[in-house]
Amino acid sequence: MKRTPWSGATILAAAIAASAVWGSRAAGESAAPPPLPAPVDTAAVTATGPDTVVFSGGCFWGVQAVYQRVKGVEVATAGYAGGTAATATYAQTSTGRTKQAESVRVIYDPSRVSFGTLLRLFFSVVHDPTEKNRQGPDVGPQYRSAIWTTGDRQATEARAYIAQLTRAHAFPRPIVTEVQPLPGFYPAETYHQDYLLHHPDQPYIAFNDLPKVGALRRDFPDLWRDRPAPWKTDPEPSSR
Repeated sequence: MKRTPWSGATILAAAIAASAVWGSRAAGESAAPPPLPAPVDTAAVTATGPDTVVFSGGCFWGVQAVYQRVKGVEVATAGYAGGTAATATYAQTSTGRTKQAESVRVIYDPSRVSFGTLLRLFFSVVHDPTEKNRQGPDVGPQYRSAIWTTGDRQATEARAYIAQLTRAHAFPRPIVTEVQPLPGFYPAETYHQDYLLHHPDQPYIAFNDLPKVGALRRDFPDLWRDRPAPWKTDPEPSSR
């Protein structure tokens, strides 16, 4: 999709409007974020090294931009999950005919930020988990909602949290988020990495992604980090 720059006034107006829309949609049309997951985050006590999880929630630009600003996140890399290495390109994934989903690999320190907290952000700030095979203006299975786990503990906690939110009627529509073991992660092309940081005046970024980052800073100030986490293409450690 070719996107052209907007004027500063137009960008500001779009960001303000998107913030209002996103605030009601991402929080299930409620002013307060969803509650913390029910499971106790024991990993924060026993952690001896970093953990890995991959999130899919629409365009990976915004997902990466949010998690890069979370304390305890060490690496946030945009990429592809759900398919094979042969289809892990933007051109192929964008057709919607592969099994790939635009995704972000999050490497985090469980002693500083729990998996439960990352889940809470995924459902309250990152995206709308009730949109099937789309997210906002982006349509297709490559934009589906998914949590790609790297261990049984993550899968159990993710499913329990979805069940908790469902019982609490946190959203006006059913949650469609998939929870699947990670089959593989393939970093996206370099020009997709840190996209929001490099293109804050992009109209798509201003309307769809800056409000998410703003919501993180506003609603979760204790989690906010001023210096964004980096991205890496080299292999990373997985959950224990």
